[in-house]
Amino acid sequence: MNILIIEDEKRVADIVAKYLENEKYRVFTCYNGEDGIKVFLNEKIDVVLLDLMLPGIQGEEVCKKIREVSNVYIFMISAKGTLDNKVGGFNLGADEYLVKPISPREIVARVKALKSRRERENNEEVYIFDKGNLKIYPETRVVVSYNSEIVLTPNEFDILYHLAKSPGRVFSREQLIEAVMGIDFDGFDRTIDVHIKNIRKKIEQDTKSPKFIKTVTGIGYKLDKALV
Repeated sequence: MNILIIEDEKRVADIVAKYLENEKYRVFTCYNGEDGIKVFLNEKIDVVLLDLMLPGIQGEEVCKKIREVSNVYIFMISAKGTLDNKVGGFNLGADEYLVKPISPREIVARVKALKSRRERENNEEVYIFDKGNLKIYPETRVVVSYNSEIVLTPNEFDILYHLAKSPGRVFSREQLIEAVMGIDFDGFDRTIDVHIKNIRKKIEQDTKSPKFIKTVTGIGYKLDKALV
């Protein structure tokens, strides 16, 4: 797994890189957004650790540029920890929003959990809904909606995939967070609402009347079993 760290505090970046390298990950370190984008475009990166406060190009803009070309997993890291900051980060395409100060050991643990989750999915079959209008390929993490391949962020894919494995079953926000982000996720349950909104924009033809992911008022979400 190749990991790109974009962090302007050299000491912080180098410490995190050392922890990750001790776990045998290949790590690229950049201290500004412009260099981070260049490395991302020239290397096969699996995970990005992106600080928001960067010299020159800010982290938000870096995230946008990465999302234009890739669904790579992005850990957004910031000292700003308000609800609006977090929602803004998820809307930009972040998969996780981590608030400083954060331990390098926790970052390593989150990366390892992500790796394990992907390995468990590798041999799953294809999930088909609505006579082929929605197809989910767990092994390659590809989603096809109405014959067009859709780019989902890793968390968006994992949420959709989790719903698809149990069509008709209603999952609460807390259940989805635990299944997709882990029991130790310290964010807020409305994170799921942001991800669901973004998924619908990408797979639904009419987001005002979604066909695939249904809202169950007061409880959570389900993928419509009638489409199986």
